[in-house]
Amino acid sequence: MEPCTLCPFACGVVRPLHEGGPGQYGVCRCAMTPKAARAALHHWEEPCLSGENPQKGGSGAVFFSGCTLHCVYCQNSEISTENHGWEVTADRLRAIYQELIDQGAYNIDLVTATQYLPTILPSLTPTLPVPVVYNTSGYERVETLRLLEGKVQIYLPDLKYHDDALAQRYSRCKNYFATASKAILEMFRQVGPYELDERGIMQKGVIIRHLILPGHGEDSMRLIDWIADTFSPGDVMVSLMRQFIPCGTAAQYPEINRKLTDEEYEEVELHFLESRIEDGFIQESPAADDKFIPAFDGTGILP
Repeated sequence: MEPCTLCPFACGVVRPLHEGGPGQYGVCRCAMTPKAARAALHHWEEPCLSGENPQKGGSGAVFFSGCTLHCVYCQNSEISTENHGWEVTADRLRAIYQELIDQGAYNIDLVTATQYLPTILPSLTPTLPVPVVYNTSGYERVETLRLLEGKVQIYLPDLKYHDDALAQRYSRCKNYFATASKAILEMFRQVGPYELDERGIMQKGVIIRHLILPGHGEDSMRLIDWIADTFSPGDVMVSLMRQFIPCGTAAQYPEINRKLTDEEYEEVELHFLESRIEDGFIQESPAADDKFIPAFDGTGILP
């Protein structure tokens, strides 16, 4: 056990091995042994990850408990903030991956895993027969990401904010854009331009996600401009998301305690479509519905 510097907060605390054991809790509020709340075929990722047939394939999503950010509007707050879940070993994780592959998973999708990386890394050896997706807030240390080189084939980072004042208010972090943009560049360095197979399923690459927040379309457009100026067509995919609904403690922030209006989304969507970005996804208004939040009930985790 060593002082933890896995995420950009670099708390430097010696975390307990198991929840409730001796040690200190940092920003993530997690022990070192991974906790997970669900492992199942997930059909609501981008089509190149989940496929377009809800009766076939899907992304093999493993939802880990805890998070290194504390976004006030998190749709997964039951696990990201409340840390609901069950402890799993590296051997059990490896077995979970195989169970998902046996069910037809196109990939293994590790959702919010950085706080548990010392245990997750050995679970990825030897190389799995399907791509590994690293699904992250984007707020990552480059040094930590380098530990994943050769073990992760697809990166799925959020790019949440350009304005650090928004990052501080809604996610309790500093220097979000500077940190996340460097992290995304490192992700791209590792895996290179995206590649799809003959089914249209991604085998390697980066998909940058951005969730538009109510009242903050200008910040979204600045992020789109950065992506367009940084990457060439064919380098990365971009997923422009309109699925914001007030979750977590969003009710305490009146300016975002609502869904996007059609006008707000259409303004950002038009900016996206007129940019140099050629490859990506947009969402229709029905995506803003809590029915797409999975049940964190131990499915696929518990024996």
